Amino acid sequence: MNRKFMLVATLVLAVAVVLAACGTTAPPTAACKVKIVSSLPMQGAAKAQTDTMVNTIKQALEDHGAKSKDGKCTIEYLPWDDASAALGKWDPAVETANANKAVADAEVLAYLGTYNSGAAKLSIPILNQAGPLVMVSPANTYPGLTKTASAEAGEPAKYYPTGVRNYARVVPADDIQGAVGARWYKDLGMKSVYILDDQELYGKGVADVFNAEAKKIGLEVKAQEGIDTKATDYSALATKIANSGADSVYFGGIESNHPGLVLKALRAAGWKGQFGGPDGIFTTSVIQEAGTDGEGMIATAGGIPPKEVAKASPAGQKWYDAYKAKFNAEPEFYATYAYETMNVLLAALDKCAAAGTVTRVCMRDSVFATKDFDGMLGAKWSFDAGGDTTLTTMSANVVKGGEWTFISPLK
Repeated sequence: MNRKFMLVATLVLAVAVVLAACGTTAPPTAACKVKIVSSLPMQGAAKAQTDTMVNTIKQALEDHGAKSKDGKCTIEYLPWDDASAALGKWDPAVETANANKAVADAEVLAYLGTYNSGAAKLSIPILNQAGPLVMVSPANTYPGLTKTASAEAGEPAKYYPTGVRNYARVVPADDIQGAVGARWYKDLGMKSVYILDDQELYGKGVADVFNAEAKKIGLEVKAQEGIDTKATDYSALATKIANSGADSVYFGGIESNHPGLVLKALRAAGWKGQFGGPDGIFTTSVIQEAGTDGEGMIATAGGIPPKEVAKASPAGQKWYDAYKAKFNAEPEFYATYAYETMNVLLAALDKCAAAGTVTRVCMRDSVFATKDFDGMLGAKWSFDAGGDTTLTTMSANVVKGGEWTFISPLK
């Protein structure tokens, strides 16, 4: 390759990167097209959850209309899968490819996701260097994505190479949830706990927080152990836990990593204690995996479930009724927050369109300027400077009659 050709190629690439970073969407003085993409695991055990999330993201766009409020920008929503058949859950290679694909398409002005915190740590820095391209999650709860509390060394700064925050989330982080969970166990009369985690960023993170709070409040921790998520037989682990004398188990992890199978093995071993975990196990698929052994399982959740959202505000009731009528099914927990997230992004787009600046920079700035957002969660909320929501309410839930049932709010 001659030097002249190499120079031209380099210039073309540089221009492409600049255009992708700044956004090439035309201002609302001319016709423009905006894409909002989601990156969620749409196969494997999370599918039941994410199907309802995608349904309600589409519902939010239908409620808003497929144009900006000034009528000049057309909005397209693209649901992308970040799972693979090979893993049966989110796949690091697929998530990374999704983030790069979003960066390369100048019409993409917002990235809705991810579902798994481990996926977010891969995509945030990629998107951060492209504008930055704003990313808002309806489900990530690992603290280190946004704050130093309960984080690993170098977090969260290492996810933001430009020094500018481009990631926000509409659910409270696990430094709140893990501690709330430990206090709930103590309030329920638990004396000791055996903590399991799935060795993923989210699962181990929330388990570590639970562990620290349990020790602080006098809930005896028999052990904390990372499980083999590729196993299908947990009988040896169950025997170990039963022999430990623990009267409860806390499973820090996600539905894809077999909490239901662990619970079945525990019951088969004759263990009669309380099994529970964070919102990673708060899904229909976990109940299905556990079968009748799932009865009485408990879970915290970062927020409140759809039926309670419906009671919390007229907007929540309207959304819930419309969802049930349209899809003839109950929305899963994170459907609520997916709808709220999409509405935050649409509100930001409307602001940028009105200002005549439909760019990635404007979208990021508008999202982070979200204050007193009057959505459907029962209270006005804002993003802080780090991208965290000001809402901190959790919920206590139990499997009763084969389905998750809300018990009460937790703080």
